[in-house]
Formats: sequence, structure tokens, C-alpha cells
Amino acid sequence: MARSRKARVADVHEVALGMPHVTVEQGGGKNPVYQVGGKSFVFFRTPRPDAFDAETGERYSDVIVFWVPSEDDKLALVSDEGNPFFTTPHFDGHRSVLVRGSRIGELSLAELTEVIQDAWLSRASKRRGSTWLEENRLS
Repeated sequence: MARSRKARVADVHEVALGMPHVTVEQGGGKNPVYQVGGKSFVFFRTPRPDAFDAETGERYSDVIVFWVPSEDDKLALVSDEGNPFFTTPHFDGHRSVLVRGSRIGELSLAELTEVIQDAWLSRASKRRGSTWLEENRLS
């Protein structure tokens, strides 16, 4: 699999499931919620009033939420106009960013993979995180 190709929504599922100790729960709308140690790190959000098309008022039906390591990481991602990440007032003070599935192709597979790995690391136990980093020679 070429890591430089454009990301696809299917890659979100594949990469998230490829992380260790992951379980998949079903949200209220039967949307997948990826967890490590009972903590969500990526989930597909049901349409909500805070994420909508400004022109039509239509709620986005394809929002994916990714946890981030820190508020600084969140600000860096949502401030960079070169990527599709955004936030809403509902997520103020919450260490996560949102992206529409319809815009996931604006990321490369490598970029998406890094975001998901960071999301997993931000929610996994320190022991699991350290083990994964060591096994992948990233520590």
C-alpha cells in the first residue's frame, strides 16, 4: 500500500483497527467508535446541529472525530488552512479535531496514519503507548 496516496474513509477504519488493543463500539446512530482501554480515540459522529453547511444549514453527516495529544496540537491542525481539520464551539476545551469524510482525500495516507496514531497514543495507557513506540522504534 502506497503511503503517499490520498487517504480514504476506509483507511480510517483500517488504520484505527490496526492499532493494538482496539475495540469498536457502536454509537447511538450505529456509528463506529474506536477505543483503546475503554477510551475513544476516533469516532464517526452522527449529524449534529453544531457541524453544518453555512449556505444550506444542512447538518454534516460525515464528520469524523480524532483525539489529539494537546490543545496546541489541536490549534495547529485547525489553524492550518492547508488541511481539512476544523472544530466547533461544542468541542471548545476538548482535545479533538473534526474532519469531514468527504474531505479526507485532502490528506495523504501517511498524514492520516500519523493523526490516528497520535489519537491512539493520546488515549492509550502509558504502558501501552510506550510499548507501541518501542516496538515501532518511534521512542
